[in-house]
Formats: sequence, structure tokens, C-alpha cells
Amino acid sequence: MKSQKIIGYGEPLKAFEEPNPQPIGTEVLVSISHCGVCHSDLHIHDGFFSLGNNRKLDTSGGRDLPFTLGHEIHGKVAALGPKATGIDVMDECVVYPWIGCGTCAQCENGQENLCGSNRNLGTRKDGGFSDHVLVPHPRYLLNATGVPSGLAGTYMCSGLTAYSALKKVGEISEKDKILILGIGGVGYMGLQLARALFRETILCADIDASKRDAAFKAGAKEVYDPSEQTASKSVIRDTSGGVFAVLDFVGSEASVGFGRKCLRRGGRLILVGLFGGGIEIDLPLMALQGHSMIGSITGSLSEARDLLALVKKGKVAEIPIEERPLDQANSALDDLRDGKVIGRVVLTP
Repeated sequence: MKSQKIIGYGEPLKAFEEPNPQPIGTEVLVSISHCGVCHSDLHIHDGFFSLGNNRKLDTSGGRDLPFTLGHEIHGKVAALGPKATGIDVMDECVVYPWIGCGTCAQCENGQENLCGSNRNLGTRKDGGFSDHVLVPHPRYLLNATGVPSGLAGTYMCSGLTAYSALKKVGEISEKDKILILGIGGVGYMGLQLARALFRETILCADIDASKRDAAFKAGAKEVYDPSEQTASKSVIRDTSGGVFAVLDFVGSEASVGFGRKCLRRGGRLILVGLFGGGIEIDLPLMALQGHSMIGSITGSLSEARDLLALVKKGKVAEIPIEERPLDQANSALDDLRDGKVIGRVVLTP
């Protein structure tokens, strides 16, 4: 088994070669054909999230080094443990990586992605920057037949994260609009899913001109540059009072500040991005404007199944994919960190 592993936080990944894991019990060994590179991989690789004001949230706990990143995994079943049923060797699948403890309230409610004692692949347990991965149970393998190979794994994080966030918008009226803030890998996926769910009601904003251009070509009704002083006023003018929902796929002080200015009364900001920082909230204004802020992290197993069904029906336009060999994992992380990626870089072991 060949893998690219963290040997020290903030240090380049290192190539490893070791025996393939042998599945026991209900475990399944998956031979990986593709694995997406995600912003979450950057924070795990760095060992922290920035909280602003020189504060950091340590992300180095909960795993042993060397450690294999990667949670957007697509491949085929290579071997089965003796108690793994309902799936066969060579079945094509994507891996649902947000695996909980199985016994807490969140897990019993079908929200393993919110489990406080999770066993997530690529964040707690070795993931997909490798040519094989060990999955604890067949229920976490979803049939990927008919889904383009390079895209399939990305639906388990960037797609699922965007889908779950968009489901939190709820029902909107014909006059309401949605603003997608940040057109990186998850935001671009969010635009495609939003068009499938909410039709021609989608506005986009990004400080990068090339990403605004990509969003407009992909079907955004209007695009804005948040760095312009009048941008929020333009959104309010163009929507006759502001948008009902902002999907913030950046998660910085600047992006949240801009997003809140764009909300209409009774609007909601759904915070997805993890760039980092902190904000100050005027509590009376929050109540008087009827605004709400909702955090959204990945998505449930049932949402993953619903998303794949939507994709297989041809309802979701494809995002740009750039495939790179596994040994280019470090340069993929660097390009993502530098904001050079539109769509998704996918490693091909």
C-alpha cells in the first residue's frame, strides 16, 4: 500500500509503502481510484484553525502520526471481512467518511457527522491519500455506478457539505434570492447544487475575478466583488431589500461581515467555511433584524444517499476537476492554500 502521510504538522507529506490492511469483522478494504483534496485537509495538515486575534484551535489531537489525509474517496471493493455483507469484491463505490461512535444521541438520530467521538476517515482514521483504505462497515459504501469517476468521491465532502448547507435554507418564495459567498471547491459545487434545488435565484460573490467569471458562466444570476465598498448595497438594491440566505463557504471575518450586510430582515447566514477569525455581534440588532446564523458541517448518511440520487438523475452540473498523481499531493495542498484551484483537484493513486 502506497500512501502520502503527515509526519509533522506543517511539514511536507512523505511517501510510505507498507502491507495492505487486512479487513476483520465487518470491515471492508477499498482500492482507491480517486481522492479529492479539500480545504479541511489544509487545517489538519497545519495542525490548527485560526480563531483570530492570534488565537488558534489545535487540530493535532485525536490521531497518531504518521497519518493519511483524504476523505473524498472513490474506488472498488478489494477485500471483505468475514462479517461484511451486502457488498461484493469489485463493486464500485464512494466512501461516506463521517463515521461516528454508533452509540451517542447524534449517531442514533442518523447524524453521525455530528458525533463528538467520531472515527472520521481522513481526519481521525487513515484516509484516501493512498491506494487503499479500510472502512469499518459496508453501510458506509454507496454505489457510484454511473457517476463520473473524478467527481464521485468529491460528492462525499464538497458536494455533501454544500448539499446539507443548502437544505438548511428551507423553503423560499419566488421573490427571494440566495447568495453564495466564496466560489472555491465547495462554493462552486454549492452553486451547481443550488441551481438544481432553487432554480434561477442564485447570486454569487468572490474577491477573485476569475472565480466570479466562472460562477457567471456556470449560471449565477449576478456576481459581486465583496472587496468593493458598494458591493453589499448593490446586492440589496438588486434584490429589493437583501437576500433571504447567505451560504458562506469562506468563513472569514470579512466574508461573514459582508454576508450579514446582504441579508434581508428575517434572513439567515449559513456558515460553512473554515478560513478562521472571529466577529463581534450587536445582539439587539440581531434580534431586531430577525437574523439567524447557522453552522453547517458535512452532512448525514441519508443526505449523502439523497445527493447521489440527485446526481444520478442528471440534475447536478459537473464542476471542473483536475486529476493529479498521488505523488503530487504536496503541490495540490499548496495550490489550494494559495487559492489557485477552481473546482477540485483529485489525486489518482
